Amino acid sequence: MKKAFAVLTLSSQLIFAQNTASKLEAATKSLMNSSTAVASNLSFYVTDESGNLIYEYQGNKGLSTASTQKIFTAAAALETLGKDYTYTTTSSYSGSVSDGVLNGNLFISSNGDPTLGSWRYEAYKPESFKQKLLDALKKSGIKKISGDLVIDDSYFDFQTIPGGWPWDDLGNYYGAGVWSVNWRENQFDININGKEFKSFSYPLEGVQWVNELKTGGSSDQSLIFTAPHSRVALINGTLPSGKTVTVSGSTPNPPLQLGVEAGQWLKNAGIDFSGKIITNSQLQIEGKKILEAPKNNIILTYQSPTLDKIVYWFLRKSVNLYGETLIKTLGKEKKGNSSFKSGVAYLKEFWKSKGINGNMINFADGSGLSPQNYVSAKAEVQALLYAKKQPWFSSYYEGFPVQDNGMKMKSGTMRDTKSYAGYHTSKDGKKYVFSIIINNYQGSGSSELQKILNTLK
Repeated sequence: MKKAFAVLTLSSQLIFAQNTASKLEAATKSLMNSSTAVASNLSFYVTDESGNLIYEYQGNKGLSTASTQKIFTAAAALETLGKDYTYTTTSSYSGSVSDGVLNGNLFISSNGDPTLGSWRYEAYKPESFKQKLLDALKKSGIKKISGDLVIDDSYFDFQTIPGGWPWDDLGNYYGAGVWSVNWRENQFDININGKEFKSFSYPLEGVQWVNELKTGGSSDQSLIFTAPHSRVALINGTLPSGKTVTVSGSTPNPPLQLGVEAGQWLKNAGIDFSGKIITNSQLQIEGKKILEAPKNNIILTYQSPTLDKIVYWFLRKSVNLYGETLIKTLGKEKKGNSSFKSGVAYLKEFWKSKGINGNMINFADGSGLSPQNYVSAKAEVQALLYAKKQPWFSSYYEGFPVQDNGMKMKSGTMRDTKSYAGYHTSKDGKKYVFSIIINNYQGSGSSELQKILNTLK
């Protein structure tokens, strides 16, 4: 009797899977036969929670992923670094302190904390770091600094932007570079009315603007162009007339920005400081010897939120800065080399060791912003299935957003690219793991792909 029941159950499951596959096939073919998909490529792969294939359409085909690339980076970081991993920012000094006078330089250094001064975490906003630094100086008895304020941004290598990122993206907030010392997520906001700058979220240090904005249309169609270390920023495109719009850009020199702000904190707090603001990246540009932060005389150790909290926002709000910081951190921790190339190589090695075909995971960065990422839907599902079995899965899963159709999945969007990857439990209790990626599609993308995925509901 038990054997007969098992056979009946298995037969029911097979029939159900076949029905689901038929519906997915019909929906997929309907999309791919449409006029907007005539030149498109699609990779689609669906399994149950045990990894049994339900349906695939060119599941092995490598396509540009956009931000579903983040599922690989987040999982590898959680396993490699651990969900309790934290970044550390320190303040220390050279020389000595006598009668309240620091006869030397004050240093601020970090190993790449991407959350330093972030608004996303209540206890880690700019005011928090400012107050802790001033409290540390007070506790150390420092009332005057005879030397300079040095921002030691030498932990990572000099390159702040992954190769292959489009120039159009670099000046916008989502194209912010990665530094050893990051500040305010390397982002600034401008309130603009028509073509006129009304206010900045904070004074942006050392930047001259070329404003070529025009008015017209009903939405923000502006672009900001800045480059790392640049002192010139261009904004062009169009903004609606007659109303104030907030446009967000990427800070061209976050270490310098922090240094200038910290120098002002000192003066406002009554600490006598008239020295220079120095960054090691600028010394490197000038061919001068860098000034490494002393390992002793540490007056402040400032820990970031734990990695599980960082991964939450990385996935939930698709923060590219976090992904590229994790890539540099993985390269530094596992290969002793913080270059993007090294970190990306480790990411590929990690997933190959988990059984994913290396030809299906051609990574170019950690966030998916580069159109040079090529990944298959099958590889994304394999990564999701692997993560589901790990002790850190709850931290990973929590970061996946719930999309407009009610499904919990990471989305990816770039020009002519749309993707989704995630997990779903249907109304009758069936659990699915899936990835769908479309390239060179001339429709809206989001609604069409969600319509296909709604078959799983």
